[in-house]
Amino acid sequence: MGFKKSSQQVSTPRRRFVQGLIAGGVLAAFPSVLHAASSLVAGTITGTVPELSGEVIDLVIDESPVNFTGVVRMATTINGSIPAPTLRLKEGDDVTIRVTNKLSVPSSIHWHGIILPYQMDGVPGISFKGIMPGETFVYKFKLQQSGTYWYHSHSGFQEMTGMYGALIIEPRENDIISADNEHVIQLSDWTDDDPMALFRKLKVQSDVFNFNQPTVPEFFDDVSSSSISNALQRRKMWNQMRMNPTDLADLSASAMTFLMNGSTPMANWRGLFKVGEKLRLRFINGSSNSFFDVRIPELKLTVVQADGQNVEPVTVDEFRFGPGETYDVIVEPKNDAYTIFAQSMDRSGYAKGTLSSSPNIDAPVPALDPVEWLTMTDMMGNMTHGGEHSAMAGMAGMSGMNSKEMDHSAMGHGAMAMDHSKHGMSENPLAVASSKVRHAKTEYGASVDMRVDMPRTNLDDPGIGLRKNGRRVLTLADLHSLEGITNQQEPEAEIELHLTGNMERYSWSFDGLEFGKSTPVHMKHNQRLRVILQNDTMMTHPMHLHGMWSDLENEQGDVQVRRHTIPVQPAQRISFLTTPHDVGRWAWHCHLLFHMDAGMFREVVVS
Repeated sequence: MGFKKSSQQVSTPRRRFVQGLIAGGVLAAFPSVLHAASSLVAGTITGTVPELSGEVIDLVIDESPVNFTGVVRMATTINGSIPAPTLRLKEGDDVTIRVTNKLSVPSSIHWHGIILPYQMDGVPGISFKGIMPGETFVYKFKLQQSGTYWYHSHSGFQEMTGMYGALIIEPRENDIISADNEHVIQLSDWTDDDPMALFRKLKVQSDVFNFNQPTVPEFFDDVSSSSISNALQRRKMWNQMRMNPTDLADLSASAMTFLMNGSTPMANWRGLFKVGEKLRLRFINGSSNSFFDVRIPELKLTVVQADGQNVEPVTVDEFRFGPGETYDVIVEPKNDAYTIFAQSMDRSGYAKGTLSSSPNIDAPVPALDPVEWLTMTDMMGNMTHGGEHSAMAGMAGMSGMNSKEMDHSAMGHGAMAMDHSKHGMSENPLAVASSKVRHAKTEYGASVDMRVDMPRTNLDDPGIGLRKNGRRVLTLADLHSLEGITNQQEPEAEIELHLTGNMERYSWSFDGLEFGKSTPVHMKHNQRLRVILQNDTMMTHPMHLHGMWSDLENEQGDVQVRRHTIPVQPAQRISFLTTPHDVGRWAWHCHLLFHMDAGMFREVVVS
């Protein structure tokens, strides 16, 4: 779809944080609204997402005018709504979903986290050719699971322009998660600008949308908290590396408006409840490029499901999740109103809504948390045992970490790792994930500006901006599948891949190879595999492997939780087990849309 501009342009410089209109979203279908860009009553009230159910469903992809910020833009919609209709289906049913493309360009729908034949996975160029303009593609598959999932376009930047929706699969038997009522809460990000124009700007200057650059007052704060020499050394280190300590997100609120169920913060999506009810909130991160930190002040969140899979309940104040991830939480409101607050990881803005017992009651909105700098842990992993300041000299002396002086016995991208020296004489050398870092030869090139040689493997870190904030924050270490991982088979082979990038070039890749330069990762049908992902970049990547489950391991080698999307933090090395039960061609990529488009995408062939 060509992104169409209206005659009314966004003012420049754009406001740091656009809270949007009180009423807006998808506009009524008559010509006069195209001239009412700044009217607060021109559009439909947002937050009223239609719901469809049954074994046969019809979806229509088209363009619709929208107005979130006071200007009219054309969005990509399904059945004319943003988000797309919520599909509420039943485990065990054979479903038929007919999707008609009324755009002038090809489109697609990917059923995120759903186990199905690869021909139904919806990734153009991998599993099918796409849905051509004017055509209807019929998806047919049996629902083998239950839980909270979602669906979105896998074509171009259509997901970023509005093409996403919730997919709820009810259990065939009684749901073991008990609640009196529920609300689906889908977070997303919207831009008035042409996504391709934003992408081009990042290619020219990767931090162009980062307005949280280090300031003079912050320098003096550093001096007062430590010393002038440490403050100077800290800034000298970052300058020598030509890296930015606050580069936490590619697109900030200077370019994006954050939405909750299609509503801007000012529009204030509302979910009603009766005091004393137990509520199930199904949170879905359907954004294109944004991590959110979610909390409901004065209300505890009991996490009961992650990525559609039931987990042992864990009660927290807050959780972080990236594009593609879902969390179900139980809350028990005692007061009349609460704010659902989802601030972006870079602290440039937020999405918000209200839980209330009446349509006319609101709750206070908290201030954004302060911006935090990346630490040596985020940069160097386990090389920070002596503390941040003691690690600075070694860090700054690495000249951008691109030296070839160290021989890492590179194995080549996607290679099967067989050196498990740390396991000694174990009968099964694959019983625990290898800890020996292997940088592929392809990492030593222009596509990589950083490599980590001593990554951290802990899962109990909530991440930058959430550490020691006075709240109980969910971590991966807290998550345990409720019924355990039923597949106790030990892995027969191990695959190690590194998440790589070059911020100056805005290039993202696996093992230093962008998608167009890479070869497929091969997996054997029904073979139990261990996958090691090591993040050699400063950014967190939500990694989504299509067509199979990822059974996350902890540092001790215990398999603890089943996921379809796993966030890998900077300088972190994680491992998971998987069994490819379905042959075919699958996608594997970072779910930050611009990272995927810039090259962090691989094809997986199961045969």
